[in-house]
Amino acid sequence: MTGTRIRTLVLGVFLLALAACGDDTGPAGSAVARKALPAETHLSNLRQLTFSGENAEAYWSFAEDRLIFQATRAPRTADQIYIMGPDGSKETMVSTGDGRTTCAYFLPGDKRIVYASTHLAGKEPPQKPPYDRKLGYVWPIFNAYDIFTANADGTDVQPLIQSPGYDAEATVSPKGDRIVFTSTRDGDLDLYSCKLDGSDVKRLTDAPGYDGGAFFSWDGSKIVWRAPDRDSLDVEESKALLARQLVRPSKLEIWIMDADGSNKKMITKNGAANFGPFWHPDGKRIIFASNMHDPRGGNFELYLVNIDTGKTERVTHFDRMRPGAHRPDDFDGFPMFTRDGKRLVFCSNRYNVKPNETNIFVADWTD
Repeated sequence: MTGTRIRTLVLGVFLLALAACGDDTGPAGSAVARKALPAETHLSNLRQLTFSGENAEAYWSFAEDRLIFQATRAPRTADQIYIMGPDGSKETMVSTGDGRTTCAYFLPGDKRIVYASTHLAGKEPPQKPPYDRKLGYVWPIFNAYDIFTANADGTDVQPLIQSPGYDAEATVSPKGDRIVFTSTRDGDLDLYSCKLDGSDVKRLTDAPGYDGGAFFSWDGSKIVWRAPDRDSLDVEESKALLARQLVRPSKLEIWIMDADGSNKKMITKNGAANFGPFWHPDGKRIIFASNMHDPRGGNFELYLVNIDTGKTERVTHFDRMRPGAHRPDDFDGFPMFTRDGKRLVFCSNRYNVKPNETNIFVADWTD
């Protein structure tokens, strides 16, 4: 889930649960070759995998022969979970079709998946709150979310992690032993880990404010996530928003810690909306999305940051100016490397057929 975007439609891409797919699969259900921008020197052999709606949070299976993602396309109005091949083929919906879903991931062996859903609360998705100028931009944190597992074809849906509040944003360690997720079970938005069967739940964070979007390092020893700079957080505002099932995402930094919750360290300190962090296979760098370069906050790009030095490098440069616009307002986000670091999947507004659509892209990576 997921910095902040100024325009409401574009910002919707970056919510906790971004999208749900219809049953159309794009041109022939296969990838289309695209060109990376000249400044995007890390990227080559760019391929577009989806072609309509809002598609986001695409993550590799353990065998890296499939991608699981969430997307919204007409006639559906809320997120559902889909699986497709690495070339965009054989796209299949694997969630129930009811409620709203978010944050799907493969379990070890790729025979089962894990994702969050509100379907137990009813067939209709919970509605996002209308924009309130007094509040500004906020995310909904739906208490109806619980975490489920299912077969990779969507059958045999079973509850895995449930509490009276929000349970979502689950990802799985590459070691195949534990899951990390966000929950309000102790009164705040904190990170927890558990075994693959949902047992042995351990709380990893306890500082005020939102902790979420967590991923294990490739060796399973560390976790990266997004959270506010605790020194600048308005704790009372954070509590008041959470009481209304809301969170303000406009200032989130990238953090790391050991997998047991020790040795927490804030990696960025730019006061921007940083999100979607994922580990480079070298274990020394993290790729993430940020609007740090845009004072107006509407344009998100991918960056690499060294966890030891803080040295940051911009990766994508998709900041087109639309006709009649006063500023660039485009999006690159949700990156994930393959284990060998040779491919990167990410989501972007580039090559849209319609304004504000977000699609999934795969590129070869060169260091």
